[in-house]
Amino acid sequence: MAAVWQQVLAVDARYNAYRTPTFPQFRTQYIRRRSQLLRENAKAGHPPALRRQYLRLRGQLLGQRYGPLSEPGSARAYSNSIIRSSRTTLDRMEDFEDDPRALGARGHRRSVSRGSYQLQAQMNRAVYEDRPPGSVVPTSAAEASRAMAGDTSLSENYAFAGMYHVFDQHVDEAVPRVRFANDDRHRLACCSLDGSISLCQLVPAPPTVLRVLRGHTRGVSDFAWSLSNDILVSTSLDATMRIWASEDGRCIREIPDPDGAELLCCTFQPVNNNLTVVGNAKHNVHVMNISTGKKVKGGSSKLTGRVLALSFDAPGRLLWAGDDRGSVFSFLFDMATGKLTKAKRLVVHEGSPVTSISARSWVSREARDPSLLINACLNKLLLYRVVDNEGTLQLKRSFPIEQSSHPVRSIFCPLMSFRQGACVVTGSEDMCVHFFDVERAAKAAVNKLQGHSAPVLDISFNCDESLLASSDASGMVIVWRREQK
Repeated sequence: MAAVWQQVLAVDARYNAYRTPTFPQFRTQYIRRRSQLLRENAKAGHPPALRRQYLRLRGQLLGQRYGPLSEPGSARAYSNSIIRSSRTTLDRMEDFEDDPRALGARGHRRSVSRGSYQLQAQMNRAVYEDRPPGSVVPTSAAEASRAMAGDTSLSENYAFAGMYHVFDQHVDEAVPRVRFANDDRHRLACCSLDGSISLCQLVPAPPTVLRVLRGHTRGVSDFAWSLSNDILVSTSLDATMRIWASEDGRCIREIPDPDGAELLCCTFQPVNNNLTVVGNAKHNVHVMNISTGKKVKGGSSKLTGRVLALSFDAPGRLLWAGDDRGSVFSFLFDMATGKLTKAKRLVVHEGSPVTSISARSWVSREARDPSLLINACLNKLLLYRVVDNEGTLQLKRSFPIEQSSHPVRSIFCPLMSFRQGACVVTGSEDMCVHFFDVERAAKAAVNKLQGHSAPVLDISFNCDESLLASSDASGMVIVWRREQK
């Protein structure tokens, strides 16, 4: 029953970021001690049913105390990495290479609820309506929230002290993607149209480029970290995707696009990292098994234009894809087989390329509806509400930015704030990084970072939001340091 104690530890890790916000050292000591006690308890031989009951009750109690958290990435994905820590993505790839028939048994490791998005939003609200007396949750004035977070406003929380470091190894070629490793404060990667990927380490000082991954013969359009950070997947204009080992930088496998077309975007399936979805210039989305290098049967679909953006929901059962003709399609993803079923289509604006899609189960504790953040070359950042389990979208609001032609991206801030309100961050063609409060009716702009000399294409927070990285069309990557309150 070792798996049960790992799941209990994962539940504790999910909520650990919200214990004693002003004493991070205590949180580290707490989770280490919990891990030690749970390992010792696992040897005691308690009945399996009793352990499962304990896991269920602890999850319910913590959910009532802090609210249900279900986001991948950010601090909450740490729970998933703990569950999978004993078996990395590379381990599972080796299993498939030894026995391809293992796909059905090993490829799918977790079941996911098929409840609708409407039900999810209702359950999110019910947690707060039925919370026990004394629970600390945001009030209309967010007094309790600010007390836990150090009595700082949202604007103060996202104030930055300046540049921490500037990377210029890709100067003169655009860097379309920059990403911190999952649940990591100091490991960063970026890809460039010069055909390479840089892996960088920010600590110890001075920050350095650990290695440069070379092999693509044309520009690298996108890349993604696996959940355990042991591999990266990259897509390129040379019509191939490559699998890289992050530890030593070697290329594990090169996989040609099934259509022989330029590959423009990629994303891991969040539950099963053996599956990666790619989008190409021939309007097709393909689900690829990186263990076998093969396209998944039934895992392909055609859009109306070149596929520029992809994003899964947190459970991995809904996929959104955006194209260069202004459409966003939703797909139902079969967790067992990898099959895609086209569900809905939204025309954001005819002829306006959709360059970024970011999904979030909650925007904030005050806005508990599943949401989608979209950039679409309209000089606006668009926030949509997901209204059903087929991915139907309803426009909630928009924010003014400059974007008419460049592939600008945006993100939700990874940590769910204890303060009233919530932030989204976006690049812009005005060479600035913009922060917006999605819950503020007027004057939603929270902050603006200036320092780039070209359009800002992508941004990425580290897991505790202490650092923000931004990349631009001239090849510069700036790491910004947040002010400590």
